[in-house]
Amino acid sequence: MIIEPRMRGFICLTAHPKGCEQSVKNQIEYVKSKGTIDGAKKVLVIGASTGFGLASRITSAFGSNAATLGVFFEKPATEGKTATPGWYNSAAFENEAHKAGLYAKSINGDAFSNEVKQEAIDIIKADLGQIDLIIYSLASPVRLDPATGILHRSVLKPIGQTFTNKTVDFHTGKVSDISIESCNEDDIANTVKVMGGEDWTLWIEALKKENLLAQGATTIAYSYIGPEVTEPVYRKGTIGRAKDHLEATAFTITDTLKDLNGKAYVSVNKALVTQASSAIPVIPLYISLLYKVMKNEGLHEGCIEQIQRLYQQRLYTGNEVPTDDKGRIRIDDWEMRDDIQSQVSKLWAEATTENLENIGDLEGYRKDFYNLFGFGFDKVDYKAETDEMVQVSSIS
Repeated sequence: MIIEPRMRGFICLTAHPKGCEQSVKNQIEYVKSKGTIDGAKKVLVIGASTGFGLASRITSAFGSNAATLGVFFEKPATEGKTATPGWYNSAAFENEAHKAGLYAKSINGDAFSNEVKQEAIDIIKADLGQIDLIIYSLASPVRLDPATGILHRSVLKPIGQTFTNKTVDFHTGKVSDISIESCNEDDIANTVKVMGGEDWTLWIEALKKENLLAQGATTIAYSYIGPEVTEPVYRKGTIGRAKDHLEATAFTITDTLKDLNGKAYVSVNKALVTQASSAIPVIPLYISLLYKVMKNEGLHEGCIEQIQRLYQQRLYTGNEVPTDDKGRIRIDDWEMRDDIQSQVSKLWAEATTENLENIGDLEGYRKDFYNLFGFGFDKVDYKAETDEMVQVSSIS
C-alpha cells in the first residue's frame, strides 16, 4: 500500500515502516559515531518502543554492546492498516541488533500487568541470568491495577485554580489562549497511580525476589521539570504530583537495592516532541520557541542525543553519578540555562499567529512530530508501495 500520514487532531493514525526503520538506523549511527560506552551489558527497558525508552535501548545496544530485553504495548499491522510506530521501531531495532550479533528480544503487552512481569522474569532467567540496568520509561494514560482490577486514568490539569495561557495548533500555526479547569482530589490520586513510581517499585521488587538483579544494578526512570510558564499545567499540576512521587520512589528503591550495592535514579530530561507532549496545551508553543533558541545556540538535542549524553557523561564515567540537591540527574541542564530560558520567555511574550513562523521553530516541531510516525525522512520513497505487514522477529 501507499502509506501517507493521516491525522486526527493531535494524533497520526498511520505509521510508515520504512520511515521508522530509517529513524532507528539514524539513531544507531549517531550512537556509534560517539564511541564506545563502558556501560551495562544486560539491560531491561520497560517502555522500549519510542522516545527516550527506544533511545535507551539503542544506546545500550550500540554504545555498550548490551543484550536488551524490551517491553512495550504496541499494535501490529493488519491487512490494509499500519502498525503503531513503536511496533515498526522495535522490528527495525531487533533486525539491526541481530545483524550486529547482539541479543535482542521483546515483549508486547501491558507492562503494568503481573503476566508481562512474569514473562520478562522467565526470559531473563532463561537467557540473561541477571540484569545490570533497568530503564523505566512508560508513558501510558491508563493503568489497570493488577492488585485491585481498577482502571485508573491520568489527567492533565492544574491544581487549585483554572489555568489560562497561550498555546499553538502546530498544524495550522494558530496561537490562541486556552483554559484548563482545575482538578479534584481523585484526579490527583489517579494520575499518581498511573504515572508515579508504584509500578516501577513493583518491577524492581519482582526482579529482586527472583535474584535477577546483578551486583551494582542500576535503575533509571525519566522525568521532566520544565520552565515557569508550563508550571501550573505541568510541574505544579496533576502530572507534577505524579513526577514528585516517581522521584521520591528512587530513594525507596535505592534502599531496597542496598544489599546489592545498587542504585535508583530519576533523570530529568529535556522537553522534546513526543506523542504525549503534542497533546499537552502550552507545551507545543514552548517547544517551538525552545527549539529556535537552542538551535541558534548550537545546543539542540533530540531523544538519542540526550540519552547518549546521559550514558556517556553521567552514568558511565567511572566516577560518582552527579545529581542535584534532590538526587536527580539533570540532563535538562542546557534547556534550563538562565540565558536559554530568558530568551524563551522574551519570545513567549511576543508570540502571535503572525510571527511564530519567524520567532519560533514551528517547522522543526512539525518535522519531529511527523518523524515520530516514520514520515519526513529524506532516504525514504514515500510514493512507493510499502508492505505494512512487518513482524517483530522475537514476537512473531
